Amino acid sequence: MALSRRTILLTGAALGAGAAAGLPAAAGAAAAGPLRRDPFTLGVASGDPDHEGFVLWTRLAPEPLAEDGLGGMPDRVVPVHWELAADENFRQVVRRGVELAHAGSAHSVHVELDGLLAAREYFYRFRAENWISPVGRTRTAPAPWAMPSALAMGFASCSQYEHGYFTAYRRLAETEPELILHLGDYQYEYAKDTYNVPGGNPRDHEGPETRTLANYRQRHAQYKTDADLQAAHAVAPWVVVFDDHEVENNWADEVPEAPDPDFPARRAAAFQAYYENMPLRRSSIPRGIDMQLYRRVRWGRLATFHMLDTRQYRDDQACGDGYRNCAAAYDPARSITGAEQEAWLIDGFRRSEARWDILGQQVFFAQRDRDAGPLTVTSMDAWDGYVASRDRITRGWVEAKVRNPVVLTGDVHAHWASDLKLDYADPTSRTVGSELVCSSITSTGDGADSASGSHPWLRINPHLRFQNNLRGYVRTTITPGQLAADFDVLPYVSRPDAPAYTRASFVISDGVPGLHQTYDRPPTG
Repeated sequence: MALSRRTILLTGAALGAGAAAGLPAAAGAAAAGPLRRDPFTLGVASGDPDHEGFVLWTRLAPEPLAEDGLGGMPDRVVPVHWELAADENFRQVVRRGVELAHAGSAHSVHVELDGLLAAREYFYRFRAENWISPVGRTRTAPAPWAMPSALAMGFASCSQYEHGYFTAYRRLAETEPELILHLGDYQYEYAKDTYNVPGGNPRDHEGPETRTLANYRQRHAQYKTDADLQAAHAVAPWVVVFDDHEVENNWADEVPEAPDPDFPARRAAAFQAYYENMPLRRSSIPRGIDMQLYRRVRWGRLATFHMLDTRQYRDDQACGDGYRNCAAAYDPARSITGAEQEAWLIDGFRRSEARWDILGQQVFFAQRDRDAGPLTVTSMDAWDGYVASRDRITRGWVEAKVRNPVVLTGDVHAHWASDLKLDYADPTSRTVGSELVCSSITSTGDGADSASGSHPWLRINPHLRFQNNLRGYVRTTITPGQLAADFDVLPYVSRPDAPAYTRASFVISDGVPGLHQTYDRPPTG
């Protein structure tokens, strides 16, 4: 009996030797080969799809939590065979090949494929010696001139391993999206018992605070051993961008959170480990402290995803960071993207022929004033700390007559939805876009449900339309006529296997900026 798609993708089941007969056998290898333990403990992944291909990823690590960050692998090159098929049973193999896994890249493998058929589903797997990986599912984007009828896309952020179980990743995987965006804080840098939730952390980090390449490799490996995260990686291609915790809290370009003469080396190590552990194209290979991460992913004429990097080029946070009433936040010379990325983005608006232009980025975009009085008190770590930068980009899409601009955001550990304005001081000013903010996968622990509209900041900021403090993710269905967003939540993450349910739903209609709420589930319990 053939394994079902759900069994393969959502349990991470590895195929036996008979089912993997299409992969070449390891010549002269003993029963288990020189690798005496399964090296595929970190699962498989794919990413950065276009209409001709994508990246396939795995990393060999029979001892994933090894302190040296090398996963228990021998110091030698290991050939890794890969196979791509049109069916989950690999009866219709369309490509196969071999990549060499080197110790210098922590035995990670990136297979960058092109020349495939557009808008097609594919299945892939790897073999190292006599060990066979789990099977992953991926897909190519539609052809540039095609207008697909729909795209099921989910997005997530902020998965602090210690703060709970990654059940939300599994629940997202069970919806079988066609594309997943991860908007930052994929892993956290802290040592055990440093960043705690009330009642204590359900799980612990291995190793010290991440500072060296070995530290970051070990930490990424610990996260990748989680079966729920592996299920989400295996179900669909991912498009990833980092925020701060992939390096350290609240870093800004070459400025660390606290004075640290070793920060350039730390940043370079973090970038190297990030590339090794993500399904990124060769264009994102780090060069010291630099890494090309902003890029576009096009889904035919339906949607263009402009993936931003709001950490690597930003000016340092103003007024000592935190929530402030800060004149420097309005300095037109300050930027959260840097001039080059800003110009790239605005040029992309001008050239766009997409029905939906979607910004995948890290920190809150709309104004979020926490003071009910005359002062404007906002987060210096978000776009509120770079008001002129936000204004230039917003005006950029307005002047380019972008048909449907939508901003997707992570970072703040709660669901939010907002209308976007050119003038937040005037609640009656026209709406020029929409922002959808996903809650965390686990960060800050269980959270709490509340009645919609009860958060005090919604009254201070009438353009903010929704907030909820449970953990979860956002599912979207994008069609030519609308973008529908479901804010899914979990009642708890302090224990495994929580159910997920839709807390609220919104629709953005083609050509009509702003959010229309279509569903609101009252709090339970």
